Amino acid sequence: MSLDLLLKNARVVTETRVFEGWVGVREGRIAQVGSGTEHPEAARVIDLDGRHLLPGCIDVHVHFREPGMTRKEDFGTGSAAAAAGGVTCVFDMPNTVPPTDSAMRLREKRALAEEKALVDFGLYGLLGEHNLDQLRPMAEQGMIGTKLFLGNTTGDNPCPSDGAVLEGFEILAEIGLRCSIHAENSPILFWRQNKMKTAGRNDPLAHLAARTDVVAVEALNRAATLADWTGARIHIVHESCAASIPFIAFWKGRGCDITVETLPQYLYLDAESFAEPGGHLMRMNPPIRQKSHQEPLWQALLDGTIDFVATDHAPHTPEEKEGATIWDMACGFPGVQTSLTLMLQAVRAGRMTLPGIVRVMAGAPARSFGLSDRKGAIAPGMDADLVVVDMDREETLGAERMLSRGKVSLYEGWQVTGVPVMTFVRGHLVAENGAIVDETPRGRMVRPHMPPPAPRNTATTMQAVLSPGSVPWDTGSPG
Repeated sequence: MSLDLLLKNARVVTETRVFEGWVGVREGRIAQVGSGTEHPEAARVIDLDGRHLLPGCIDVHVHFREPGMTRKEDFGTGSAAAAAGGVTCVFDMPNTVPPTDSAMRLREKRALAEEKALVDFGLYGLLGEHNLDQLRPMAEQGMIGTKLFLGNTTGDNPCPSDGAVLEGFEILAEIGLRCSIHAENSPILFWRQNKMKTAGRNDPLAHLAARTDVVAVEALNRAATLADWTGARIHIVHESCAASIPFIAFWKGRGCDITVETLPQYLYLDAESFAEPGGHLMRMNPPIRQKSHQEPLWQALLDGTIDFVATDHAPHTPEEKEGATIWDMACGFPGVQTSLTLMLQAVRAGRMTLPGIVRVMAGAPARSFGLSDRKGAIAPGMDADLVVVDMDREETLGAERMLSRGKVSLYEGWQVTGVPVMTFVRGHLVAENGAIVDETPRGRMVRPHMPPPAPRNTATTMQAVLSPGSVPWDTGSPG
């Protein structure tokens, strides 16, 4: 059979090497990969002229705000920003209005996304105290995983009690899906925030002070303890704190199935800049911390303690990012369009390699969430989600170039060298040179194919101990 598309004269990048070659696509999947200049014929041939060809990036942490907050973003504008930035698959968070907390609402969100999405998408279901009975039905509907808010964020979903979290993890351990966790201690941060408000601390640094390092460290360890006990798979989102890194290493060494992401803004921006003009725009949860956190985060990303990079793409209207005090300003800002470009600057600086970029922006997220049989690599049989990168192209970042509805850039005026210039979703050219060239909503919902579940301490689960006559220990265990 002939090929639909051939990308030739490419520098093909995998997690282990870079080689000169070509990639052939048929019916939305990679059909052939070859080296050298000899290649088969195809209906359409694109000469990449020596530019690099990477797997499309997977961003496991975006807020496209639909339903309920489409003044900030929707699946059309958010996925356009993703495609322009070389991101071919996104996972959308459930803190919308209403939240994605039932099988019915998951179906409703899927329908909204399929009407507009230019890239593939996964949908999280909320893990809340009120909807533990919906975890299995949402899994049956194909949710990518659950999201647990231990700290407050947009949407003000209340933090579940520890008892509800434990029971939720018991259920998830049996299902086998991963739970992404906003790991901040809500009682501590609210206590400190309220006291600072009373004392008149309304400056940008007060937000960081309310969420001091122990807020992150405690929540991480609490979540990991419950995951370790139950066998639940967890993922720590937006890790910003260097003090967490030794504990992440400990839990991984113990055998806890925990993965961790950090964000470009934690690697490039710092709290010392809060006092500068526009510094208040950096308000987000968890906060951007002082510069001393950056190098430990970089090293943890390079050595695999931190598994990969996401964005926490969290747009608001420009007006919502302003306010009389820091407490009145919305938390978060866009990131999905600039994430790959920012990480490519680390390659230019010699801090990372292009195979390293593939690992932390495609391969590792695909493996963590059960997509590695389809996405995250350039190999025959994989989805033809591909991004062409021009490592010599110079651009200036800024809000004017953003396709997101939230026109706020923390990188206004930054000069960059090395950018994505073409994005293919299942073999279709969707974006080129920062613009959308095909507005057909081809985005599909991805369902995870996770390894078999491995629950632990099953005799102590809430479901087990409610059975009359049950004993709260596993057969044959001491006790």
